[in-house]
Amino acid sequence: MKDCIRKTEEFVKSCLKGDSSGHDWHHIDRVRKMALHIADQENEGDRFIIEMAALLHDIPDEKLNEDIEKGKRILSEWIDSCSLQKEQEQHILEIIYSISFNGGHEAELNSVEAMIVRDADRLDAIGAIGIARTFAYGGKKGSPMYDPAINVRKNMTKEEYRQGKSSSIHHFYEKLLVLQEKMMTNTAKEIANERHHFMEQFLEQFYKEWNGYE
Repeated sequence: MKDCIRKTEEFVKSCLKGDSSGHDWHHIDRVRKMALHIADQENEGDRFIIEMAALLHDIPDEKLNEDIEKGKRILSEWIDSCSLQKEQEQHILEIIYSISFNGGHEAELNSVEAMIVRDADRLDAIGAIGIARTFAYGGKKGSPMYDPAINVRKNMTKEEYRQGKSSSIHHFYEKLLVLQEKMMTNTAKEIANERHHFMEQFLEQFYKEWNGYE
């Protein structure tokens, strides 16, 4: 299993090399470490399944591929090459395809391993790292830092979430600030509280500077 993990690390590094959208290898490694930390604190879950799912969770992401099918094919081919038990393959794939936010259109989770990996991925989307990743992704996508004329979007479809008009600051209200209450493990809930508070402080300071301290 250690050899499988090592090879998967190298595979993911090669796939995400040069990414500047906040979905680079360092994001993957943080999610992996956080997921294993949550598993240890909760004393639950298959560590191998958790680590593999965390390492591979962004490989099929449509944001990082020419199209959805190409990402799915790359992931499927890698999983097949790992010579895992069929149950392990299915569990890892099930986790990967169930953790995305999708504008609030979330899949139901069927295992503690999925809960742990989802929590770990979402923790990396909030707090100081989450703020940095938000502006990195916004810049990569060509979104404005902030535009007061844009309304905060609610009840979006998946397509509207991906393609609609927004800004990096609006993304806080459309995703980041709602993640705290969606954490599923006690460990993640505790960590999320601190990171959520930090984001609120950041926004308060941002608006002060934006408005010239009026």
